[in-house]
Amino acid sequence: MKTLDIQGARVPRIGLGTWALRGETCQETVLAALDLGYRHIDTAEMYGNERAIGLALAKSRLPREELFLTSKVWRNHMHHDDVLEACDQSLEDLGTDYLDLYLIHWPVTDVPIDETVGALDELQRSGGVRRIGVSNFSPTQLAEAQKVSQTGIFCNQVEINPWRYPGDVLAACQASDVLVTAYTPLARGRVQSSDVLREIGDSYGKTAVQVALRWLIQKPNVVAIPKASSRDHLEQNLAVFDFELDSEAMEAIDNLSN
Repeated sequence: MKTLDIQGARVPRIGLGTWALRGETCQETVLAALDLGYRHIDTAEMYGNERAIGLALAKSRLPREELFLTSKVWRNHMHHDDVLEACDQSLEDLGTDYLDLYLIHWPVTDVPIDETVGALDELQRSGGVRRIGVSNFSPTQLAEAQKVSQTGIFCNQVEINPWRYPGDVLAACQASDVLVTAYTPLARGRVQSSDVLREIGDSYGKTAVQVALRWLIQKPNVVAIPKASSRDHLEQNLAVFDFELDSEAMEAIDNLSN
């Protein structure tokens, strides 16, 4: 399955991470990704590329309902009114009436979580945001956000790859049916140099990168947002739905983080 059904939503299992993509490069990359079949685009206020992504979305002329679009509010906009203003700016820059998912980018200690989550709840009730969530939250922080949210926490976006595996976070999310979006799933290029992943890939006729992505999306509640800028890499990252890793391969990759 190319999508994950969770909490009544359908989320593409492989999306495009856009951190560090800017300007014309960002616009061209997003257009190429959409042309190849990507429908899940992840951005953030802090990335400084929402306007470029918005231009790409407009040029693609894809129906808005076909896309799953995520953005995040930065840590200096955690007060209630600042959250609302930041979301309005993101919507304007992206050229859309709503976000499928809006996240708190990082936990902070100087603003009460109920104030920030309360603003997210308000955005969801108004229709500007379909679902809300968090990013880089520990299980304890996630539980605090869940406790104060009236509309429900849909997602926790965290860094996950074969060498960074926050099992406690995944367990907490799986226990409460929360989506896990894995960023930096290719460990900034480390995946490509792994003998273990390469050997597993050889046995399946796949690359180490494809094996790492497949390992992730076979985990319960997990989708992945690898960043890529070349059309070839974009295409490779999407070609992970025609094979399935067996339990032995999954365990071998699990053990890389031990």
